Amino acid sequence: MRHVRAICLDLDDTLWDLAPVLRRADVEFHAWLGVHYPRVAGQHSVDSLRARRAAVLAAHPDAHDVGALRRRLYGELASEAGYGPAMVEPAFAEFQRLRNLVTPFPDVVPALERLRRRHTLVALTNGNADLDVIGLAGYFSAIHTAAGLGAAKPHPRVFTTVCAALGLPPAAVVHAGNDPDNDVLGPARVGMPAVWVNRTGSPWPDRDAYPDHTVRDLAHLADLLGC
Repeated sequence: MRHVRAICLDLDDTLWDLAPVLRRADVEFHAWLGVHYPRVAGQHSVDSLRARRAAVLAAHPDAHDVGALRRRLYGELASEAGYGPAMVEPAFAEFQRLRNLVTPFPDVVPALERLRRRHTLVALTNGNADLDVIGLAGYFSAIHTAAGLGAAKPHPRVFTTVCAALGLPPAAVVHAGNDPDNDVLGPARVGMPAVWVNRTGSPWPDRDAYPDHTVRDLAHLADLLGC
């Protein structure tokens, strides 16, 4: 880790807990539909909307643009309820607003302050969180998304692209995140040091490799990197 010059961080479930955000967003989005597109709300409960979203994701397992899939879903719902495609963008914007109402884990902001003093920070996500809206964009020199890269973690191209954009070899860029496949095995396969952010104290799953290091939170990561 002495040769690390940049840190690539995952977002969802690494910087904040996503599950409660999505649960709340689903409920509030259904209420919004009831006001603006009541026929959709009348045809679907919160649970059936979740099921439809899961079905769309399952039908496109290799898709890297979650925003495009959500727009596809809203287009289907609009058509079924007799609304035109004009529903898609307002619905997408409202869900995005709700999806970005996240609260970072308590360790995140102090740790980002420490980490950026000695390292360049970049974000790499398969999702579509908006760090400008969330208020964390200022800590990162770049924000890379699967939609923008044309591929999702753990595809090797996303990691090599991040390293190339930084102008650094993979060995000089540590990647840290919560997902064993996306955030450990993926970067490790291209030669990046991989740190598993294991906030839940879970055992390492049965995989063909191990993380270079495991940390409980970002404060622990900052300690590990001597920040």
